[in-house]
Amino acid sequence: MRLPSPRSLPRSLSLPFPRRALVPFVAAVALLGTAGSAVSTAAEACGSIITAPLARPVAADDPCPSPDPVVCRIRVLPMDEKVEAQRTRIRYHDLLEDMHRTEANMRKAGASEEEIARELVDMRNQAKEITRAGMTPEEVRILEERNIAKYGNPLGPTADQLYAKYGSWEKVTDASMRTSYAVDRELSLEYSPCPV
Repeated sequence: MRLPSPRSLPRSLSLPFPRRALVPFVAAVALLGTAGSAVSTAAEACGSIITAPLARPVAADDPCPSPDPVVCRIRVLPMDEKVEAQRTRIRYHDLLEDMHRTEANMRKAGASEEEIARELVDMRNQAKEITRAGMTPEEVRILEERNIAKYGNPLGPTADQLYAKYGSWEKVTDASMRTSYAVDRELSLEYSPCPV
């Protein structure tokens, strides 16, 4: 199963935010209109995102306690951009739920561990492309530079790179569906994936 391009998404899944600055992180997703909203579901039947009030922005010269530059960037965003970043992150979790469903369907159909892992890594990279469609070129550039420095690929690690790192296709599958807890926490999100 391939994720659709941003242009072919149904309106309910399209990226409903302006192309102005969003946030430099590999995330994405629809959510609340105010910083203090309570609970929102991230998938139709399962998987939920629990939201809490967003922290107020800190001064740009405030030391960042995280080694992750994405987290440090989120900390200083103006509140309206933090709200948009939170929405984007929730959309990203929606796309990850699609990956969990795809994995379950492929297992039912008898696909090999390698086939599943390769499909999910591809879906993860497509999810990144979809979520970046609403970002400014500068925001995308920051993400791509980070990934090129870390993985040699603007979208992140390939299935083969992950296999070389983990040594099994099962672990590649797990890695392809992991998300950054630090980024979720900085955006006041707690995620509960669907059981597979």
